[in-house]
Amino acid sequence: MDKQVIEQAFNKEAQLIKRLKSFNNVLVAFSGGVDSTYLLAVAQESLKEQCKAVFARGPMISSEEQKEAMAIVQQFDFPVEVIDLNILDLEGFRENSSERCYYCKKKIFQTFLEYSERSGSYSVIDGTNASDTTDYRPGRLALKELGILSPLLEVGLTKAEIRLLSKRRHLPTWNKPSMACLASRVPFGDTITAELLQRVADAEAILHHLGYLESRVRVHKDIARIEIPVESFSTFLQHRTEVTVLMLKLGFTFVTLDLMGLRSGSLNPIQKEGHG
Repeated sequence: MDKQVIEQAFNKEAQLIKRLKSFNNVLVAFSGGVDSTYLLAVAQESLKEQCKAVFARGPMISSEEQKEAMAIVQQFDFPVEVIDLNILDLEGFRENSSERCYYCKKKIFQTFLEYSERSGSYSVIDGTNASDTTDYRPGRLALKELGILSPLLEVGLTKAEIRLLSKRRHLPTWNKPSMACLASRVPFGDTITAELLQRVADAEAILHHLGYLESRVRVHKDIARIEIPVESFSTFLQHRTEVTVLMLKLGFTFVTLDLMGLRSGSLNPIQKEGHG
């Protein structure tokens, strides 16, 4: 790897440590993903007992992701408080409008802020980074309104740099595929239910079990639209029958492979144009 790239990443990490040490204490919004795991590791190293973290457990996160997050907590002895949150109680989430992510993020971080106040007025920080500014992310508005700080973004760390620095710290998430709320697999306008989210989780678990860790199953009513990297297509076709049978058992009528391949936020252009 280019020496200059590595040096730039380390310089940004030094800025991050300096920024974190400017806080009296912090409460890290931890999800078990690449960014929040790295942020929590650096924050704990920098602030010691002045660093805590919170994890929102609910139907928007698969049980598989929850288990992986808790395994990281145990491995590194991270000080994480688990808060159960039934986001389906939130009408703005259930109705699945184009502002769903806004309502969800606002509810989650309001809950984190309330926990912070009860625990000693910690500064709540999250893992938003410089690479997150290029996608459609209405949830960022909620963070801004609530005064949530994003140190990774402040120092300009990109996703690629965070992966590099995570690998240097021997964090198991350094090469973890990007994760997203299960509701992001459902087109806007389709009502979100616990059963629907579970079906998405079960469908993606099938792909993960077969080794397709970078994958999404977008649900269009009774159609399962599978997204995997284009380079995995030829291998995937060898599992066509197995995948089809298992998907049909989950209640899908049609099982399709998206020829455009895996892409983050693939529903967003449709949603922004009002064709959800």
